[in-house]
Amino acid sequence: MKTGSRSRGATRKETKDALKPVDDRRAGKRKGVEKVDTRKSKKEKTAIKDPNKPKRPPSAFFVFLEDFRKTFKKENPNVKAVSAVGKAGGERWKSLSEAEKAPYEAKAAKRKAEYEKLMTAYLKKQESSSDEDDEGSEKSASEVHDDEQEEDEEEEEEGDNDDNDEE
Repeated sequence: MKTGSRSRGATRKETKDALKPVDDRRAGKRKGVEKVDTRKSKKEKTAIKDPNKPKRPPSAFFVFLEDFRKTFKKENPNVKAVSAVGKAGGERWKSLSEAEKAPYEAKAAKRKAEYEKLMTAYLKKQESSSDEDDEGSEKSASEVHDDEQEEDEEEEEEGDNDDNDEE
């Protein structure tokens, strides 16, 4: 009886091997349908950043943190972790009243106004440089010259027709 069970097991292995493609034996596992990676890599996703573009202004909290870091470092010279400074600053910011937050909010508003001025100037500069690039791109100089000649000829013909109507 034991011999019969061995032979059955051997045939099962043989049939499994027969069903597998030859390449799968080398790889050690079955390969499914090859997936085409349609995802973009991180480098492709991120847009190219313009170094001339102005940085966004800090919020009132970050203006507060600039001052808070200085005082926190003086009080706790041994603490080097940025997270500790951030947590302590967040707790302090939450405990401040609206009156105490007002000077930081005013500084943030001032920085935001400066940023908006810089951005409008930056955008105007970008538009003017893109307009200069677009002017000659659609038609070559000869095509533009041909169009001008056709327009001049059409105007002359219209002028001749107007003279005939008056007589």
